[in-house]
Amino acid sequence: MERFSALIGFVLILGIAIGLSNNRSAIRWKTVGWGLLLQILVAITVLKGTLIASVLAPIAAPITRELAGAIFVVLAIVVYQIAKRMQQPAPRRGLWAAFGVATAYLFLTFNLLAFLFETLKEIVNRLLGYTAEGARFVFGPLGDGSSSLGLIFAMQVLPTIIFIASIFAILYYVGVMQPVVRFFAKIMTRFMGASGAESTSVAASIFMGQTEAPLTIRPFLDDMTMSELMTIMTAGMAHVSGAIMAAYVLVAHVDVIHLLTAVIMTAPGAIMMAKIIVPETEQPKTGGDIEIVVPKQDVNVIDAAGRGAIEGLYLALNVAGMLIAFIALVALFNGIFGYVHGWLLTAAPAVAAYFPASLDILMGWVFRPIAWAMGVSWKDTLQVGNLLGTRMVLNEFVAFARLGEIIRANPHAMDPRSFAIVTYALCGFANFSSIAIQIGGIGSLAPKRRGDLARLGLRAMIAGTLANFLTATIAGMLL
Repeated sequence: MERFSALIGFVLILGIAIGLSNNRSAIRWKTVGWGLLLQILVAITVLKGTLIASVLAPIAAPITRELAGAIFVVLAIVVYQIAKRMQQPAPRRGLWAAFGVATAYLFLTFNLLAFLFETLKEIVNRLLGYTAEGARFVFGPLGDGSSSLGLIFAMQVLPTIIFIASIFAILYYVGVMQPVVRFFAKIMTRFMGASGAESTSVAASIFMGQTEAPLTIRPFLDDMTMSELMTIMTAGMAHVSGAIMAAYVLVAHVDVIHLLTAVIMTAPGAIMMAKIIVPETEQPKTGGDIEIVVPKQDVNVIDAAGRGAIEGLYLALNVAGMLIAFIALVALFNGIFGYVHGWLLTAAPAVAAYFPASLDILMGWVFRPIAWAMGVSWKDTLQVGNLLGTRMVLNEFVAFARLGEIIRANPHAMDPRSFAIVTYALCGFANFSSIAIQIGGIGSLAPKRRGDLARLGLRAMIAGTLANFLTATIAGMLL
């Protein structure tokens, strides 16, 4: 039944996006088709990878998954180098088609995408352990997550943001992240028809924040079309940064494999939603296969580590201040709702039954149908609906923190399937405060476009929300 409700949600979300389009006749259905196909393929490969690998086991080569992964990497490098030297487009296309067949064989028979995510999960867990060393040196026992004091947010979660931000800065300096960004950008340009600039920014959004990713295409921002700006803003809304992702693991104990799957699935979904709501009607200056260079910002590894730590500290302080203010505001509204509800119980008991006792209950009621349409079990829809509303009205970090509180209070408070679906749905920056963040952040890079950014802000937030919800719905159909 839950899978059927997720199918309803799938159709409903696409219908809402098409209904919000400012030019439905200009929608490129090829882009929509490829966006859906890429999302579904990633979801099937990860969520059903073990089943597919078991079915294809009779034709699998007698090698280990590790060796299969190494063969893929070497093959990709060799094919790329040969393709660069080919002059004729037809042989080059044939070479890439053969590489595509070999890639599909390796990834499906050995479940390589899940293997990659499992490896990254182990890396993230190790990084969290290294973070504890630094936090313990500065804060003593308060920074030790294994202490009897339990989770202390400021001493254990915020240092994680600082350390992971520093790690990402180093990875960009040594050149590890640039080819990864270019790889995702090429896929989105080739299959979805996105311009070089917007594809690069969307690919960077998989790893960077909503104001950092546009830095990769800063020279092109002034001359971008409205549809390109919409895509960049939507991608920023629909993704989360790598530094923040690690913190979600700590505060909510979510599976990093689901987080990684969500951000990769959402990349084509963000482009698709942006191109449905604000279709491209102009000619982008970076259309086609124009190469966009992802710049280095540092002079050496030490400079990169220091810059990353400073940016991480700024981000951590922002998160801390935001949580203090927003959680206090929620408590204030809960107090107001509770007071009015209590007064109604004595003054008008019949009316009190229809007035929520807290803001949490109100948001749960409003977003409960959406949670059901994602495939969440009905008994969990009120809790999940509350988290979805919290994400949109406040932000995703508050929602993940609340999710962590629910699970710590009762590990069986939510079905594992519902827990996984809400992980996909919350994994994005789409909320009202992000509109101001993007107008200010991207507007400082392209002051002439500040008015256009303001006009697109609400649409981008809705498009980012729909992209996250669609990702969660696809997961709901498969889990």
